[in-house]
Amino acid sequence: MVERFGKFFRYHFSHWVYGRIPPSRSIALNNRSLFIFPSKAGFGFLLLVLICWLMATNYENNVVFAITCLLISVFVITILHSFSNLSGLKLSFVRATPAFAGEQLVVELVLHQEQSRYRESLSLSFLGEEAVATTLHDQEYIHVKVPLYAPRRGIYNPGRLTLESAYPLGLLRVWSKLDLDIGCLIYPQPIFTSSETVNAHSRGNGPLQMGDGSEDFVGLNNYQQGDSLKKIAWKQYAKEQGMYTKHYADYQDERIWLDWNDFPGLDRETRLSRLCGSLLQVSATDKAYGLRLPGIEILPDNNEEHRLKILRELALFEEPSRGDEEEQPFRKKPL
Repeated sequence: MVERFGKFFRYHFSHWVYGRIPPSRSIALNNRSLFIFPSKAGFGFLLLVLICWLMATNYENNVVFAITCLLISVFVITILHSFSNLSGLKLSFVRATPAFAGEQLVVELVLHQEQSRYRESLSLSFLGEEAVATTLHDQEYIHVKVPLYAPRRGIYNPGRLTLESAYPLGLLRVWSKLDLDIGCLIYPQPIFTSSETVNAHSRGNGPLQMGDGSEDFVGLNNYQQGDSLKKIAWKQYAKEQGMYTKHYADYQDERIWLDWNDFPGLDRETRLSRLCGSLLQVSATDKAYGLRLPGIEILPDNNEEHRLKILRELALFEEPSRGDEEEQPFRKKPL
């Protein structure tokens, strides 16, 4: 019962926050986007005020009355300072460094203020991730890098970012949950193999392969016992020039193809992970390489732009469905 109520509350609270603070690459913090509530220490402080007030009224002690009034004044002043510590800030999304699934990526943000002033004990974090603490010391803006776990390949939205502060006394928690419309490109988790996967179905312009082939006639060899009768040069034999066999060779394509069909029997994600591992191996060489996926073909090349292009295709190929996000229609993760 309690769990169902919790889900119900989070769902409707998410709906309300989504309407109050819609997604945007840059969000200014003001009365509409900031929330304030006593912390655990704050509730303890209020309990102390209540006990002092009961003692003062019970024993009619003016000194305790004065202490109670002083404590209440401190709490009220703390509300103003706590709210002022975040009010007027502007948070903007800059970039998200691409990463491989299962690794850590970094989201770069900018905290900006129009009027330079000290802002202490600012904390930024995504749901379930490590918080990053920062401070503005009379600066107009600062760059903040927030770490984030990359759970799966594709375009990943980590959900709402929590910006909070308990300044100055820790009695109140001021926070905001901001959706900066972040899209992080996550590559497949690479699986490396012992040897590079090479697929050369089509003829290329590589060196002549001198082994047994089937395409190009090279010359005649003396007949040896066991040679196939299909390769005997019957014209030369009919002219009584001797018994010879025809020798063929194929041209080997030196270009490396990272091919979807090189990994039969594997599921989609495992194939992509193996292709990603093969890509990282072959890109470290000076050989040209290309990619073949169902409906996609990237011609061989060898440069950084080409490598990033293939990594992006692997990341976005038949991007997996996100059922956990579909359960929360107002943003990717619950608040």
